Amino acid sequence: MKQKIVVNDKMQKNYIYYLTEPTGENFAQEFKPELTPKQMLELGVFGGKYMTDCQSEFPKDWFKNAKLDSEKHDPDKNFFGVNASQPLSVWRKKGWIYHEDPRGWFQWYCRYYLGRRCPDDERQIKRWKSFKRHIAQIKKNCAKKDWDCRKKQRQAVLHWAYDSRKL
Repeated sequence: MKQKIVVNDKMQKNYIYYLTEPTGENFAQEFKPELTPKQMLELGVFGGKYMTDCQSEFPKDWFKNAKLDSEKHDPDKNFFGVNASQPLSVWRKKGWIYHEDPRGWFQWYCRYYLGRRCPDDERQIKRWKSFKRHIAQIKKNCAKKDWDCRKKQRQAVLHWAYDSRKL
């Protein structure tokens, strides 16, 4: 049975979606993220600011050990301690924001992970797949597990659910 989710937060009012797949299951065949949203939040992504006003939409345990900062974007909250984000205004200008997910890719991924499927899935998965080019650059230019090498790029890779700690 479909579960109805109603969202009322800073960026969306009365947005409704349905969970049609079991949480963390039945992903598109080519979509194989290495990290769950919970793991990403615990590691430290998006300067800790990303999901501070919409926690009621997602499982409470995702936020139990999350590195968050409700006041500001703080690069020290990121796993690699650097800012690897572009402002939301840049994302909007480049057309990367789907109207149902005004926070961008990670919001889409969180909802997809929970079991929502939507018309934007194919585009977002294509964007996720294209981010692998950064993994190739890290592997080419850094010794394995040299976390000081290309820290910004490693952090960006984490933002896309690839586990750059293993590289």
